[in-house]
Formats: sequence, C-alpha cells, structure tokens
Amino acid sequence: MAAVASALLLAGCQHVNPYYDASKPHHRPDGFQNRYLEFQPKGLQALARWRWEAWRQDLPKAPASPPPTVTPDLAFIRANAAAGGTMVPSMTFIGHASALLQIPLGDHGLQVLTDPVFSERASPLSFIGPKRAQPPGMALADLPHIDLILITHNHYDHLDEASIRALAAQPGGPPLFVVPLGIAAWMRSHGVADAVELDWFESHTIERDGAVAEVTLTPSQHWSGRSLGDRLQTLWGGYALLAPEFHFWFAGDTGYSKDFADIGARFAPRQTPESGGGFDLAMIPIGAYEPRWFMREQHVNPAESVRIHQDVGAKRSIGVHWGTFNLTDEPSDQAPLDLAVARRAAGLPDDAFTTLAIGQTLRLPRRTTASKPA
Repeated sequence: MAAVASALLLAGCQHVNPYYDASKPHHRPDGFQNRYLEFQPKGLQALARWRWEAWRQDLPKAPASPPPTVTPDLAFIRANAAAGGTMVPSMTFIGHASALLQIPLGDHGLQVLTDPVFSERASPLSFIGPKRAQPPGMALADLPHIDLILITHNHYDHLDEASIRALAAQPGGPPLFVVPLGIAAWMRSHGVADAVELDWFESHTIERDGAVAEVTLTPSQHWSGRSLGDRLQTLWGGYALLAPEFHFWFAGDTGYSKDFADIGARFAPRQTPESGGGFDLAMIPIGAYEPRWFMREQHVNPAESVRIHQDVGAKRSIGVHWGTFNLTDEPSDQAPLDLAVARRAAGLPDDAFTTLAIGQTLRLPRRTTASKPA
C-alpha cells in the first residue's frame, strides 16, 4: 500500500519539460503528446474491466501452434559483417521489436539493432512481468560488433537495462545510441556515456568511408513511461534510416494515425522511381492489439498495419511486435493469420508484407536508380 501511495503521489508531481518548444504542437510544458490524438491514460476502472473480461473468457487462448523459430544463420551474418563493400542488405528477426539490420555503407557497412531486449522478462523486476515465450533469435554473444542502436521509446519491452549495459560494454567499443528526446539521461545513468537525442523529423548523419547515412526520428501515436510518475515525459517514435543503397523504416509502437501519410509524403521527394523508389524494407508492428476498445489508440491491428505499409510507400514490410511476450488478449499466433487476411483484402502480393520466424534472416537487394543499372 505504501508503494502504491508513493507512486500515486509521484504521478501528481509537476514535471518541467526541459525540451519544451511552444512552436511545436507535440511539445507540452510538462512533457510530450501525439500529433493527432491526445493520449489519455486508461484509468484503474478501465484496466480492471479489461483484466476481468480477460479472466472470465480465459484470454489469451493458447496458440494453435507456437511462433516459428529457426537456428540463426550465424555463418552468413558473420561473413556479411566482414564483407565490407559487398555486404548484402539483411534483417535477422531476434524477437518482438528486436532485429539486426546489416546495411551497406561505404567499405564497412552498418550493423544496426532495433529496440534490443534480450532479457527473460519485459519488466522492471526479474521475477514477475511478461516472460519470453522463447529465447531471442540470436544470443548477445553471437552478435557482430554493433555500430548503431535505435531506441523507439522507454517501455520495458523496448528499452531493457541489462541489454543496454551489455551492448554498451561490447568488445571494440560501444555502439552509437540514437534515442527520442529525454531518454539520454536514462542512458547515461545505465552505462551509456553519450547518446544522440532527436525530436520528430530531426536527423543525425553517419559517415563511413565517405558514404553518408541519415537517421531520422519519425512520429508515431503512442506514449511513454516506465512508472506511474513519468508518463509522457520522454518522447517516442520510429526511425527512417536512409543509406545510399538501402532505405529502411521502423514504425516503433503505434496506433493508426495520419502520421504515416505524413511520413510517406516527407520522404517521397527522395524516393522517386528514378532514385530507387520507396523504403526497401519497413518493420511494422502487428501484435498486441486486443481488446480494441483498450488498445486501439496505442497499438495497431494487422489491418491497420497494412494501411501503414501503404501510407509510407514501403516496397516490402515485415511484421514485428508479436509472438514473444504475451501482452494482450489475442493468441500469440493470431497476428500473422490476421495479417494474411488483411494483406489479401488490400490486394497485396503475399511477399509484400509478411513475417519471419524468430532467428530467420531475410536477404534483400540493394537500391537501384536510373543512373545505376540493376
């Protein structure tokens, strides 16, 4: 009771947003907000209703089959990391929102991790909270040297202390961490000496051997908080990573909004047919969406994920944020089934938007332009 009382007291404390810019509609004097829908925390009554209904209906139901897993192709991943200028663009699905991207850039390429969570639980406590349904698709020890880590927001299933500390201490020096506004202070207190903070549509450039990649934080419709006392005090979002021979986009966690049409329009001048077209790969969440009355504002369902794929102009998308942690009421194998229905309803080819087995690596072509033959 004392802990609950303290948390409620903290929730009522006034926070001053040191990044506040009155000219930006998503900034508030005490934090941040979405662009098209004000986040309103669900109260205890709504939370109790959700959990009561789930208990009465025995939800989530057991999956008809467990999410697929494969042994990671470590030989390819290691050889590709050492391939330099001949690196093959690839994505290896580690689980939930964690993936390894290998992106050509200069003579060395980039090894990129998204929202790395390797811990057993997505929780502040080691003995309670959402537990992994299976191990990560790659172990921390099997990763190549990571150059860049993209953190979308500070929820425990996307920002994991043990994983961050381990990666900051990797042999050969720490990666570059790119985070939304407000998260650098947390990073510094957890073993990361420096992190690049971005606001929505702000960018950071990375140069390798004279070649330049650009990382841009893109908006999403979500929220932040690691306790009752810090909701909305740090920003959230997704990332566009544009390298000369590969364009990648990660939505982060999100409900559906006009943000994605805005993102598509923002990058369209740099993704004309003559310059190689749209995003070569997008990672879009498809899971943690039931019940809709509780989740709609913060998590898309697969039909909305397909709309995002179309809005941003992705050539190919992979569905993530499913099959690892049981966070909501749908069975852990339901999201890919609903994605297949939504994809067919939208008239998309089967390989336009699909999923990977945990541990699976997808190899992709490099971008081609009108001045560069395929």
